[in-house]
Amino acid sequence: MTGSALLLFASWSIVLLVGIALYRTWVSMTAGKALNSFSAAGTELPAFGQRLTRAHANTYEFLPIAGAVMLFAIATDQTAITDGLATVLIGARLAQSLVHLVSTSMIAVLTRFVFFFVQICVVGYWITLLMQATPQL
Repeated sequence: MTGSALLLFASWSIVLLVGIALYRTWVSMTAGKALNSFSAAGTELPAFGQRLTRAHANTYEFLPIAGAVMLFAIATDQTAITDGLATVLIGARLAQSLVHLVSTSMIAVLTRFVFFFVQICVVGYWITLLMQATPQL
């Protein structure tokens, strides 16, 4: 499950990236904005475009951390440690992104934080177990 979770995490980042590309193309076609005039932060986009850009950034900012831990588990044949919570990690990542896409209200921001905190707890738990199970560390 760890390998599948890693691929799903990376795939979700690509889905959001394609979403940004399609959204910017739509804005370009409907508002006459040049395709090469968008900022990386998406600050000039309408609200949904800004949320989409940030949801993607949140995903790729955490992917190296979670990915490194999952790759370590795979490389050291310790996926028994990570397999059980891999779906929780992916579920929390997807939920965080989807809530981000829907709203930036106070309740949405707090909900997003809960989903992010779940991911941090899962990865932190994995790191703890992997360090204990790997004597050469």
